Amino acid sequence: MTPPAIIWDVDGTLVDTAEHHFRAWERIAAERGYLFTRNDFAATFGKRNPEIVRQLFNPHATDDECRAWGEQKEKYYRDAIRNSGVALLPGVARLLETLAEWHWPQAVGSSAPRENLDLVLSLTNTRPFFQAIVSGDEVQRGKPDPEVFLKAADRLGVSPSHCIVIEDAPSGVEAAKAGGMACVAVTYVGHHSEEKLLAAGADLVVPTLEQLNPEQLIALVK
Repeated sequence: MTPPAIIWDVDGTLVDTAEHHFRAWERIAAERGYLFTRNDFAATFGKRNPEIVRQLFNPHATDDECRAWGEQKEKYYRDAIRNSGVALLPGVARLLETLAEWHWPQAVGSSAPRENLDLVLSLTNTRPFFQAIVSGDEVQRGKPDPEVFLKAADRLGVSPSHCIVIEDAPSGVEAAKAGGMACVAVTYVGHHSEEKLLAAGADLVVPTLEQLNPEQLIALVK
């Protein structure tokens, strides 16, 4: 059969830079007179910056105001990961390499800005594995809307029904399922429980990608 396509979320699946994101949000919120909590972070993780700003800080924020928040927050984030470095999560390197050897198409579908994705992929030396990258800058609607994953599938030239999304957040799982795609969820970073991910529609939940193999993925699209 034609190999399925794999669409990767980045934070929480490929790498874990969540603490850097949290600290960046905490810093910019404090600078503007707001409190940003761990609960706020968990409630908005995986969403695009304009959606986070309007949900947590100012529901009437203009596009320019959201852009200003986002640009400063992402600068703090990028500075942090440049200084500290970033590592692939358990099982990621092996799975990327195995899928490449099997000639499976792979793409990134993330809510993050493109500059963040380029930096993460550069720091982890993973850019060559992906035939397409779709960032949050390129969509009008963030997860749980499926737009980011549908764009990735389109760029790979693969039907959504032949795609498998790798995610770690309920909003991402919901986006995958809304797009007609299978979804594997990973609990390693610990932001969301297996129960929440299954409730969101995940077809398979694993502790790490060390437990995942191509045969399991093929079964999801048969």
